[in-house]
Amino acid sequence: MKLSLLAATLACVSLAALADEAEVKKAVEAKLGKIEKIVKAPMPGIWEVTVDGQIFYADDKGSYLIFGNLLDMKTGKNLTAERQFNALPLELAVKQVRGSGKNVMVTFEDPNCGYCKRLAKDILTLKDVTVYTFLLPVLGDDSFEKSKAIWCSPDKAKAWVDWMTAGKTPPAAPAKCDISGLNKSAQLGGKLRINGTPAIFFSGGERIGGYIPAAEIEKRFAATPGS
Repeated sequence: MKLSLLAATLACVSLAALADEAEVKKAVEAKLGKIEKIVKAPMPGIWEVTVDGQIFYADDKGSYLIFGNLLDMKTGKNLTAERQFNALPLELAVKQVRGSGKNVMVTFEDPNCGYCKRLAKDILTLKDVTVYTFLLPVLGDDSFEKSKAIWCSPDKAKAWVDWMTAGKTPPAAPAKCDISGLNKSAQLGGKLRINGTPAIFFSGGERIGGYIPAAEIEKRFAATPGS
């Protein structure tokens, strides 16, 4: 009898959660468009919804919508920024690993960006780092052609580093190269409202618009919990 009552109670709770989710989804989509993902937020009574790559928070009835960062007061973590970082489609990025690769950073860069070239040289001096670089050709047609050549190279990371640090131009992309991933990378930059390069993201949630030297990058790694 007790087991039956418990099962019925759990079923009611589950149905209520589903009803809330449907209600929130309907209300948010009416204002913002199609939801890509909806999950319960760490804060009670709040849903986390992702629309066009951006994270919003809504109450259980979909009556209120919050756009901003959710912080964990105990740890100091920016939960919103961490979630966005972890949701990045890293398969679209050029990946470099140095040493153990335990420290992770993401960059958005244009192959003709002077500060990006400075950053690329600094990255060569970093230890125990994994760098994911999204190609973001925003400086004109030549930037796109260079990005395309790098994207279509057999070894994307080598082609990128050779060009950015030594000025070695990669071979022209073959006519049949699939550049859909490159186009998605560029679209992602638009979704994240990246207006200039380089843009740097750290796993702890910090986002930097512009160049910082290797010493500053190392400080971010040291300050990131768990790094």
